Amino acid sequence: MIKILFFAALRERLQCAEQQLKLSSTPMTIAAVLKQLQTTDSQWQQALSQADLLCALNQQLVSMTTQVNAGDELAFFPPVTGG
Repeated sequence: MIKILFFAALRERLQCAEQQLKLSSTPMTIAAVLKQLQTTDSQWQQALSQADLLCALNQQLVSMTTQVNAGDELAFFPPVTGG
């Protein structure tokens, strides 16, 4: 089981801040987890298909090819801009 967090506009679009997910296999890449989440419904598929989506594993920015293991915390968020 992993904990998945959604931040900023992504959280608003999904209407979900946090979710627990049982991994279908371990280890699993973040891209595979994302693909699994996209099967939730069409809204999730669209929101999680953004090419510029960022992710963090255990509070460290990582790429989509990083592997996830049971007990990890995974976060997704859109790019952040500031001024």
